[in-house]
Order: sequence, then C-alpha cells, then structure tokens
Amino acid sequence: MAHPNATLIDGFYRSFAERDADAMAACYAPSVRFSDPVFPGLEGKKAGDMWRMLCKGATDLRVEHRDVVADDETGTAHWEAWYSFSATGRPVHNVIEARFRFADGLIVEHEDTFSFGRWSRQAIGAPALLLGWTGLIQKKVRATAGKQLDRFSSR
Repeated sequence: MAHPNATLIDGFYRSFAERDADAMAACYAPSVRFSDPVFPGLEGKKAGDMWRMLCKGATDLRVEHRDVVADDETGTAHWEAWYSFSATGRPVHNVIEARFRFADGLIVEHEDTFSFGRWSRQAIGAPALLLGWTGLIQKKVRATAGKQLDRFSSR
C-alpha cells in the first residue's frame, strides 16, 4: 500500500495529465512555496495560478510521471512533459525531478529542477544556443513568465 503522500503526488500528476489545475492546486497548502528555473519563489495562490495558466494555455500537453517516493515529511518524483512552447511553437520535451515537503496531508514545498539550457534550446532555439550561457535568456524568460503570471493572477 502506498504512503498517503505518495498517493497525493500521484494524484497531483494525474490531474496535470488531465489538465485539471484546480485539482492540482487542491494538493497544495495555502502557504505552499514552489520554485523551478522559470518560476522561482512562488508562494501561496501564485503557485496554483501558475498551474492554472499553464494548463489553460496547453494545446498539446502530455505529462507522464514515475518513481514516486514519499514518507511523512518528504517526497520525490520524476516527471516529463511534451508540448509546443507557446511563444515559438517549437516542440519541447522537458525532463524534471521534483522534490516535495508535506504537512497535514498537503504539499507545503515543491521544487522542480531541470536543465534550463536544454529546455531553452528546444523552446527558443538559436538565440538560446548562442546566448544561453550568459544568463540573459534565463532572465528574459523569467521576466516574461512572471509578467504573464501576474496578468493571469489579477483576473
């Protein structure tokens, strides 16, 4: 029998595969902290809104997860996403490692790690290949993503 927190992670990613961002957000504590290379330092409602924004804009998203491990306090999972990057239409296959912390049956911390360089070369193409090592691409992507999330959250 799986640990309840492993079941929570599994439900989170099953909801993502179904593009049910509200169900994903329901797995989070109200004060959750989320971070990844594109959306660093999101807290509370912003984390759920990020998933809502991504699911709403997804036209060809496919998500798979595996290797879910969890105990009373922490958990990990491997997940992969295939989609077309909305700004360029370029196909992306992102490979992500997730770490979680839990309290009271909910996710209180969620950190996704992936190769920003690999992701940006797929999503953006030549500019990322030429300038990715400078950090300029990551700063621009973060700024653009942050503005989009701010606009989405203010609706």
